[in-house]
Order: sequence, then C-alpha cells, then structure tokens
Amino acid sequence: MAIDLTALRAHFPSLQDGPVFFDGPGGTQTPRPVAHAIAATLSAPLSNRGAVSPSELNAERAVADFRAAYADLLAVPARGVVHGRSATQLTYDFSRHLAKDWAPGDEIVLSRLDHDCNVRPWIQAAERAGVTVRWIEIDAGTTELDLASYERALSSRTRLVAVTAASNVLGTKPPLRRIADLAHEAGALVYVDGVHYAAHALVDVPTLGADLFVCSPYKFLGPHCGVLAAAPELLETLRPDKLLPSTDAVPERFEFGTLPYETLAGATAAVDFLAALDPAAEGTRRERLAHSLASLHEHETVLRGQLEEGLRALGDAVTVHAKAADRTPTLLMTLEGRDARAAQAHLAARDVVAPAGSFYAYEPFTALKLPDPALRVGLAPYNTAQEVDRFLEGLASFL
Repeated sequence: MAIDLTALRAHFPSLQDGPVFFDGPGGTQTPRPVAHAIAATLSAPLSNRGAVSPSELNAERAVADFRAAYADLLAVPARGVVHGRSATQLTYDFSRHLAKDWAPGDEIVLSRLDHDCNVRPWIQAAERAGVTVRWIEIDAGTTELDLASYERALSSRTRLVAVTAASNVLGTKPPLRRIADLAHEAGALVYVDGVHYAAHALVDVPTLGADLFVCSPYKFLGPHCGVLAAAPELLETLRPDKLLPSTDAVPERFEFGTLPYETLAGATAAVDFLAALDPAAEGTRRERLAHSLASLHEHETVLRGQLEEGLRALGDAVTVHAKAADRTPTLLMTLEGRDARAAQAHLAARDVVAPAGSFYAYEPFTALKLPDPALRVGLAPYNTAQEVDRFLEGLASFL
C-alpha cells in the first residue's frame, strides 16, 4: 500500500507555487476534482429539488450522492447523514434539539480535551435547562483523558456525554469505545466531535460507540461545510423547530432552507478523492476508503516520526506538548523564550505555513496551562519528507 505523492500533489493548484502547508487541522488545500464538481453543479441546470425538470433532478442527485458518499465514509445509513454549514452550527442545533428533553436535576459530561465547538453549545444549553455540567479531566503528564474522573462524573442522571475523537491541538485520541460503553450503561447519549479524527482515520460510527458524530469535509480536502451522522432511528426521536410547510422526513427535518447543492457535490468529490489516495485500492467505495486511509496512516506516521526526531534535535529550545500514545500527526509546541506568532511570521516569510494560536481549544489550553499562542504543525495527505525538512530548517533559523 502506498500513496503516489507526485501524482497526488498534481491535483492541487495551491501546491504548485512553492508554499508548504502544515495547517491541515485548520483546513486542507483543495484538489481540482472537488473544485470542478462545485463548478459543474453550479453551471449545469439547477433549481429546487423535484422530480420533473432536469434542473430539479440535478438538485436531487446532488443530495442523494452526498448522503451516499458520507454513508460510505462514516458507516451509517444514508438517511442518517445530515448536512450543516459547519460542525459548530450542527452542534448548536443539536444541543437545542436534545435539551428540549432535559430538566433540572439532569446532568451532562463534557471533556477538557475538546475544541470549544463541543463545549460551549452544551454549557449554554445546560444553563438554559438548569442542567448540571460535569467534566472529564486531562492527565497533564500524558495529555490523555483521565478516565477515573470520567467514572466519577457519570451517574444515573447523566443525559449526554460530549467528547472529541481526536484533539485538534494535541492529537490525543481518547478510548472512545470505552467512554461510550460507560455512557450507555448510565443511559446517556454520546455526541462525538470527529472533525480532527475524520481527517486521519477511517470512521466507523457504530464501532466507535457514537450516537451522534460530527465532522467537517474541509478538514479532508473538501469544501467548507459540516456533516452529522447518526442512526435514523435516533434522529426520528428528535423534534427540531421548523417551518410548517417543510418536510418532516429524516434527515431533511434538520436541514433548514434550500441546501447548497454545489457544496454537497464538492463534499461528495472529496470522499471519492480520499477513496483514490492509494491507486491500488479496489472494491466498493467503503473498501477503497479503508485501503487508502490505511496507506495515509502509514504515510503520516513516517512523516510524524521525521518531524518529532527533528524537533528533538533542537533540544530545550522546543517543547512539544503532544504526548499521548495514540494520536494524530498534529504537534503543538512552544519555543523557549520566543514568541510563537513571531515564529509563524518567520516561517511564512520562507513560504512555510504553520499557524500560532490556541485554535478554539480553550479547555485544554486552560487545563494544561499552555502558553497562548503556541505553534501548531499538522500533517495532511499531500505533505512530503522534503517539506518536513523545510519546516525544521525554517524553525531552526528562527531559534
């Protein structure tokens, strides 16, 4: 299994002019097939969905293809795929849907590891409903979730556990199945932020134990939007506020207004592109995704090892805060006596894009007392060993 990097990179116009991009956790570059799918959908006959005119049928096809693609990517039925403008928007929406059934005395459990997208919407919903918020803490020594604190937080009153599948700053991948099993034993639902995870691993929502799973195609080569996946039977139990004439069918009842058909087409093309990362991949789209993402994992693991070795060679000048045994190829670092934003600017002047900040990770930055800003380096499918060397050389020249 192998990715042909030369052939892969030829699909990305933004990679042709020299910049090196290590900002994948904030959003990847876009390949031509995704852009072409968006343009082709917009330039073809297009109107509201229907079953009569070519323009109506094109709209229907864009929606059906999108649901089928994300059913394959996430291992859920197509009726369990909900489109949203972003993962944040979807989480806010579903926090309101779920909180309709909460009452004072109920509790929810949140994680100190999470992006604020999977924290603040739940806190605000809990405040409105008079619900108590409890926390899963982080072990500062390992940057893993403290499962003992999780077990203490759970009770028969727990209605929801919200947790990330992978930290967007530390890369930590918590033991989701264990977390989900304990939540389900307590009678709680599990809402998983898979935005960072889905960019680096084959997702199987039922196997992970997630009741609701959200991700963002623009983190894995697609356009800017969000996707929520769940069992249709669970979605049937949720009653969102909606316009009276709009359909009550699942999943459409959760998608407000006319869908952006061109964005859906681009998101579908991103899944097809992922399935073809390894040219040796064969079989169904799900099988090709499994093959290609396994090859991607091998590729990113090698580059992560190269990156970590190079950072270790810089000695005490660099502190890497990503420590978990199971994590994505995303490294958060601070620089002894140096400002991370100045490092970002220094690298940018050398055509190396590596951002500095706290990246909406308010809870982990606060819990671990991390300096803000910090420098983050995140690998993507198109990164090369030569690019890793360019980053290391640029950073060394700054220190």
